[in-house]
Amino acid sequence: MRIGEVAEKTGVSVRALRYYEEQDLLPARRSPGGQRHYPDSAVQRVRLIQQMYAAGLPSRVVRDVLPCVDSGEAPPKLLDQMEAERLRIDQRITDLLAVRDRLDDVIALTRDPDADCSHMQ
Repeated sequence: MRIGEVAEKTGVSVRALRYYEEQDLLPARRSPGGQRHYPDSAVQRVRLIQQMYAAGLPSRVVRDVLPCVDSGEAPPKLLDQMEAERLRIDQRITDLLAVRDRLDDVIALTRDPDADCSHMQ
């Protein structure tokens, strides 16, 4: 699959795909003419990379984690790092849910000024 096809199927820019390759996150083979070619599995890989970035993981951590995804194995030090990242993500989820609840209260109060939002404090 060529780079444009991967970009189209994933919604990720060609530039981002080149960056992933530079960061050793997404392997590509080259044609004799220098064009990048990706396996069909590249689409799922790019989606996973995007999810990890969205969760706040830096490229270096993503680069370390991807081989574990492929093999199902992780060295103890990396496993500790992944558990720490998971805790950080859990805290972020808790914080986001709290903000969402506050927004729900503000929306309710705005739509109905007589609503009981005494728990907003």
